[in-house]
Amino acid sequence: MRILGIDPGYAIVGYGILEYEKNKFYPLQYGAVTTNAHTDFQLRLKEVFLRVDEIIKTTCPQALAIEKLYFTTNQKTVIQVAQARGVILLAAAQNNIPVYEYTPLQIKQSVTGYGKAVKKQVQEMTRNILRLEKVPKPDDTADALAVAICHGYSYRSKLFTQIGKTL
Repeated sequence: MRILGIDPGYAIVGYGILEYEKNKFYPLQYGAVTTNAHTDFQLRLKEVFLRVDEIIKTTCPQALAIEKLYFTTNQKTVIQVAQARGVILLAAAQNNIPVYEYTPLQIKQSVTGYGKAVKKQVQEMTRNILRLEKVPKPDDTADALAVAICHGYSYRSKLFTQIGKTL
């Protein structure tokens, strides 16, 4: 199964493409989509959409796993991240890729075995699981890979939540 993991955002969208086969992960591609802070917000959303759409078209994932949005104290930021998440989901829908979402707790539990693991522990376990020399940077990229790992481990169990049917 080919999985596209996404850590949503509007300034930085982390992504990672993993092949999951016989309980092993093989990293195919990972990185970050970045937008310029001095660009109009709607143009930043357009850039996120176009780049994620291009990633989907060039890597042909069978599933998109994305971190569930959780409320923070900054309402403006959470609304903007939700809008970026919306254009990412649109890219998946237009390419008929099913979308699965996971909470930070589910991701931490899946990758480290401990739901309250700190970011550094999750990143190091992600590096270890994928047999990488170093933790991918920026942090959003490592987070996206962790989401993809979570989906690989969770997909066959009843622990995942699919958004709709095949979008």
